[in-house]
Amino acid sequence: MSKSLVLEKSIKFALRIVKLYKYLTEHKHEYVLSKQMLLSGTFIAKHVKAATQSDSRASFAAQMNLGMIKASETELWLMLLHEGDFLDQKEYDSINADCIELIKLTSSITKTAKETE
Repeated sequence: MSKSLVLEKSIKFALRIVKLYKYLTEHKHEYVLSKQMLLSGTFIAKHVKAATQSDSRASFAAQMNLGMIKASETELWLMLLHEGDFLDQKEYDSINADCIELIKLTSSITKTAKETE
């Protein structure tokens, strides 16, 4: 079985999101935006994993597209957490860069999969 770079990156990102959620709830006492970030940030990996298990090109593209949508949602929650002063610039820049990378990867994969249907 070949390794999937996007799956590996999305799993690592999901684990970072879980750690960030714990930090935000335990130290910043922020529960609303961080919960949304947790859900969307971990669901990226869920959808990428589902894509790798797909039985058709259309299902693969659909799941990868859902991963891209969740990554885009996560980008919004991270921005709101930053603008709300729950994340400093360094924290935000670090995790947002990973998020943007996942958006680009899932978007590119989705586009390629749809073109080859």
